Parts: sequence; C-alpha cells; structure tokens
Amino acid sequence: MAEENGAQAPDAAAATAAPQMKMNVLAQFVRDMSFENILSQKGATGEVQPDVTVQVNLDAKKRSADNQYEVVLKLKVDSKAKDSGDHLFLLELDYAGVFHIEGVPEDQMHPFLLIECPRMLFPFVRRIVSDVTRDGGFPPLNLENIDFLQLYRAEIQRRQAEKPKADA
Repeated sequence: MAEENGAQAPDAAAATAAPQMKMNVLAQFVRDMSFENILSQKGATGEVQPDVTVQVNLDAKKRSADNQYEVVLKLKVDSKAKDSGDHLFLLELDYAGVFHIEGVPEDQMHPFLLIECPRMLFPFVRRIVSDVTRDGGFPPLNLENIDFLQLYRAEIQRRQAEKPKADA
C-alpha cells in the first residue's frame, strides 16, 4: 500500500532514529576483598558505639573485545569506636563488572560508565558488605544508597579546581 503525503511507516521512522542503547552485564565478581576484625584482636570490653566511614572510588576501562568495558567499584569501610576512636573493623572491597555497551555516544560513555554501571553493581556490593560484617562478628552493615551522579559531578568539579593550580 502506498504511503500518503510522504509520511514514513512507523518501522522506517524507527530505523532512521538514533541507535538504541543496549547494555548487558556479562560478568560481575569480587576482584579483591579484605576484612580485618581489629576489635576481636585487641579484645573488647563493654558496649561499643561504632562510627562508620565509607569511601567510594570508581574505575572504568575499555576491554580488548568490541563494546566491552570493565567497571570497578572500590569501597573502603572503616569503623571506629565513637568514644575512644579505636578501630573496630576495616573492610576493603573491589567489586568489578564487565559490561557490553552499544549505542551510547562517545561523549556520554565516560559518565555512563561511572554512573549507570556502578548503579547496577551496588545492590550486590551492599549484600556482600552486609554478609561480611555479619560473618565477621558485627551486626550487618546495610549501606545507604550511593548517589553516583553526585559522586561523578563532585569528581569533575574537583578536577576542574585542580586544573588552574597545575597551570599556574
């Protein structure tokens, strides 16, 4: 059947539109993990109120295969006693994901890798942290959600602030 007024059929219009973004998680794994129960090594006396500090770093790199990227979420959880400042435990976790990504424009790939990919990995990291702290003799630590967009923006601002210092 002929098309009227030169309008494209819906399938033809979809074919000329921007390519669809496609992302698959090919693998995810613990690259490195360390848990030190410092409290049990020193010996505990009485009730201890913890003060927990969480540091997050991200790393992303292109793999040799086409459209494959590796993203590593690096977490450091340090717990100290509020009153004395003594260390209770230290957990360091590098959790990696291998992603197959297509249809993301090159200028958007960097933020995509450091925002969307860690967002996919985070629920698994949260579970590991909860299990490890519980199995290490402490109440399970349930991490708050991490705003990866805000982390990305803060890192961009930090780099821009350092740039004038380097040029001076």
